[in-house]
Amino acid sequence: TKGVENRSLMTMTQVMSDVAGEAYLESKIQVAVLSGPSFAKEVALEVPTAVTIGCTSAATAGWLQQVFNSLYLRVYTSTDILGLEISASLKNIVAIAAGICDGLQFGTNARAALITRGLAEMTRLGCALGAERETFYGLSGLGDLVLTCTGDLSRNRHVGIKLGEGKKLSKILTEMSMVAEGVKTTQSVHGLARKIGIEMPILEQVYDILYKDKDCRTAVSDLLSREPKEE
Repeated sequence: TKGVENRSLMTMTQVMSDVAGEAYLESKIQVAVLSGPSFAKEVALEVPTAVTIGCTSAATAGWLQQVFNSLYLRVYTSTDILGLEISASLKNIVAIAAGICDGLQFGTNARAALITRGLAEMTRLGCALGAERETFYGLSGLGDLVLTCTGDLSRNRHVGIKLGEGKKLSKILTEMSMVAEGVKTTQSVHGLARKIGIEMPILEQVYDILYKDKDCRTAVSDLLSREPKEE
């Protein structure tokens, strides 16, 4: 699974370590993370896909690479587990924002700008937590972000589209048969960003839309009316 736990603001591997405690550390179990632009339906159909496997042990990551790599699944390795987990969580928030733009019929210019500035927010928070900047420009960052913000199979983008069309969040979630992880992740990451003092304007607006019932057009207007600055 993926995400940031609401109570502790920890990633899933951090939760595992916290719950198991010394037993986890003494067992020397190698935990790996699989991330990247990969809708399950397309992977099952053996459509060409590329992902990244992350593990603190480069040797273990390399072994898993050999296990999963195939003619239709290209697997890369990384030792930046934190970066993979953070990017996998944050892209869902940006996807909700991108969906809102689509629901408001703002066009491709707005979506492209949102993806780009969303990536900047993801990178800013990730680096502050100790992740490697390069990870956010790889498959688990930029790659998965583009897929989730543009793909028709994206559940988080679907939530955003419906919000942009004027539907209430409770009704949207009730009508969905699967979970849109970005909704709860927005709450967790909002608390995390506030805790460590990282500015994330897009996240702030998505949070206000989801949890304060803010009007979508007002949120977009508030984003665009911020003081201009260097990129």
